[in-house]
Amino acid sequence: MGASISDDVAAARLAGLLDSAMDAIISTDDSQRIVLYNRAAEKLFGWPAAHVRGQPLDMLLPLRFRGMHDPQVRRFGATGVTSRRMGGNTVLYALRANGEEFPIDASISQLDTPDGKLYTVIVRDVTERVRAQSELAAFAAESAGVREQEKSRIARELHDELAQSLTALKMDAIWLRDRLAGQADAQAKLADMLAMLDASVAATRRIAADLRPLVLDDLGLVPAIEWLVQSFTQRTGVPCRLDADEDIELDEPYATGVFRILQESLANVAKHAQASEVKLRVAREGDALVLEVQDNGVGFRPTDPRPPQSLGLVGLRERAQLMQGELRVTSAPGQGTRVSARIPVGSHWA
Repeated sequence: MGASISDDVAAARLAGLLDSAMDAIISTDDSQRIVLYNRAAEKLFGWPAAHVRGQPLDMLLPLRFRGMHDPQVRRFGATGVTSRRMGGNTVLYALRANGEEFPIDASISQLDTPDGKLYTVIVRDVTERVRAQSELAAFAAESAGVREQEKSRIARELHDELAQSLTALKMDAIWLRDRLAGQADAQAKLADMLAMLDASVAATRRIAADLRPLVLDDLGLVPAIEWLVQSFTQRTGVPCRLDADEDIELDEPYATGVFRILQESLANVAKHAQASEVKLRVAREGDALVLEVQDNGVGFRPTDPRPPQSLGLVGLRERAQLMQGELRVTSAPGQGTRVSARIPVGSHWA
């Protein structure tokens, strides 16, 4: 009798502890039927505990996720891992009693009992966090758009005004050179001036193109990528093979974002890879655009605390995230580096 009372007291204490928790706590048996559902879960999901106990956990999930949930839990059960965060870096969604979907963070644990496995999920509503992230992403995208507009304006001024002024000065210098043909000192000085003007014109056009290649605005994405590949090979002497779908065209800010990812990837190759060959692929796969930049250079360990490429890789990931995409870097010492990105373009094809 004493043991029974002690068990009842322990159960009551556990129930009180669970009901005082700030996060929703839900336990299911091995068949994924709800056996425990605390007060925070009642408040979060809108279902009273009496209604959900004994019901499948699927009732708390959006319809599109129900088929994949049970196999995932069973795979977790087979691992023997005590607990883990669910979803990794993916936002999970749950379903309220009123049919509203909302984003959640969730962690799952398992416990072997005499009656079979007991799975416990701790759930937290992250609606405000997701909203804040979305607003921050929108602000960052808008800021990036403003920066690109400013780069475009400066590039146009450099190309149309400064480069043309330098070219006019060159013509004047040639005029002087032709009229001072008999003066050796003047000829030598003018030859130096003409060489400096040629270098200045070339530098101005290169800076303007790096700021914003006019071909991107004038001819579109694929010609801009072709120009980028040719420019890379001319500067570095490294052959770059391009495989691109000719009919790819995107609205802004996607066209600029894709171009910048490729541009910065090739810049990283030029700075760090010591490669003798580069392959670049741009392809449409369904509603997504896939980018790949592969070199055969020295490679590196992505797990190193601060590899030389770290700053450039951070910028690449940020650009992909601004377009709701993901970017992966695969590398190993002596085996080159592969940068691959998948951008969900949706309806933004031009």
